[in-house]
Amino acid sequence: MLDVRKIRLTLELRESGIFDSKVLSAIEKTPREIFIPENFRHQAYENIALPIGNNQTISQPYIVALMTQSLSLKHNHKVLELGTGSGYQSSILSLLVRRVYTIERIKSLHVTAENNFKKLKLTNIVTKYADGNLGWTEQIPFDRIIYTAVTKTISKNVFNHIKENGIIVAPVLDGDRQILKKYTKIDNSIKEELITDVKFVPNLSGTK
Repeated sequence: MLDVRKIRLTLELRESGIFDSKVLSAIEKTPREIFIPENFRHQAYENIALPIGNNQTISQPYIVALMTQSLSLKHNHKVLELGTGSGYQSSILSLLVRRVYTIERIKSLHVTAENNFKKLKLTNIVTKYADGNLGWTEQIPFDRIIYTAVTKTISKNVFNHIKENGIIVAPVLDGDRQILKKYTKIDNSIKEELITDVKFVPNLSGTK
């Protein structure tokens, strides 16, 4: 049965500038309600961020779509996600690429996300409970990297994780502003592109 709320959300995303039909299709196929605590599920298809516990949020669908679209994904790509949360962004990525490697620093969210991936029978997501800032050196190189929390800077270590022509999409602190940026590695140097102002929870170090 067609969900009117999903259709409305898809139309809203199109009107907001999400033109990649594969990204829109992945969002349509992904049941956002399973990634949200029960008391917020009635808002699952509203274009807003929602709390998921541990002072973390599930991002607004528009921002998830925009970040995913900005990665310029291909089906053979290997993607690293820093900050799994409850697994919504990872699930959308998994429908678009060969394999997703995702790291979460909060144990309870890591477990929740793994359970969500099992519910959806997503078999191309590899999870890790660790500090995402350290990257995933055993799996270098990656075609794409996405941050789901605002960071002060992208470390040289993380830049070393991507291939030539690889892309990193991340919310980055710029004074009091948070700006979504796209970094492309060309001839071993980094080209930076500003996308839009955003609002994310902070990227913290360590595990809990």
